[in-house]
Amino acid sequence: MNIVVALFPLVALIAMGYVLKYTQFVQDEFWANSEKLNYYVLFPVLLFLNVSAVQLDMNTVSRMLTVLVAGTCLISMVLWGIKQFMHIPVQRFGVYIQSHIRFNTYIGLSLMGALFGSTGMQMFAMLIAVAVPLVNIISVLAFSNLSVKQLGQTCQSIAKNPLILGCVAGVLFNLSGLSLFKGLPELLKILAAMSLPLGLLSVGAALQFKQMRADLRRLSLNTIGRLMLMPCIAYLLSTWMGLTDFERMILVVFFALPTASSSYILTRYYQGDSQLMAAIISVQTIGFGLMFPLLMLIVH
Repeated sequence: MNIVVALFPLVALIAMGYVLKYTQFVQDEFWANSEKLNYYVLFPVLLFLNVSAVQLDMNTVSRMLTVLVAGTCLISMVLWGIKQFMHIPVQRFGVYIQSHIRFNTYIGLSLMGALFGSTGMQMFAMLIAVAVPLVNIISVLAFSNLSVKQLGQTCQSIAKNPLILGCVAGVLFNLSGLSLFKGLPELLKILAAMSLPLGLLSVGAALQFKQMRADLRRLSLNTIGRLMLMPCIAYLLSTWMGLTDFERMILVVFFALPTASSSYILTRYYQGDSQLMAAIISVQTIGFGLMFPLLMLIVH
């Protein structure tokens, strides 16, 4: 499928979300409630359906997960080295880490479905199951100066993360060999179908252009690092691991995704530079729409 055609509905929904929020067509309470509904109910159902239907070679899955973990840890260690060398304050370093390793799940799953079909969505769901706890732990460590206490609290919250629970439930159901009661699959599919459009609208509503007055140099470096450097790392590691072109493209797209809107919440919680984080989220989301077709042209 043409990359621009695949991106169009995503960009349109994100733009619609921004317009709806900017014009106050719906009240602010709508966005908070819809995000809560999506996070705790709709998106976990979507992940459950995809993971429970996975029929993949576990050798392939393990190699893809190796690339995911290796790429995430590699860029994190590089950034930690830069932090020590340049004496970057914790409040800003946590922002830099998140802008490189966190990913927008709504954009990712929508794009996987458009470009790679159900197999791509299933692979992405498997990646999420490992990536979510990994990036959350690294992000908290970046803000907390390797605090064991805060790491313990983070692990507890990860264990109760609805996205993780949805993936784990899907894996267990897949391995059990059971089937759902008649009528239940249709109900779950209806709920799952609501998740991505609502999620993309919320992505648009979270854009904050007024925060983009932040340091242009920092914005540019973090955007290029996420949207161009990270996919290149994924491409090299995937090639080294001997993955197929299809599997490699899944990982390249995964590592090219803009950082998640939830990064702003975590930054505020740990008293980081939330204005810079908001600006990076907005710039990366817009930059993704502009740079992704070019990236696909290069890696192809």
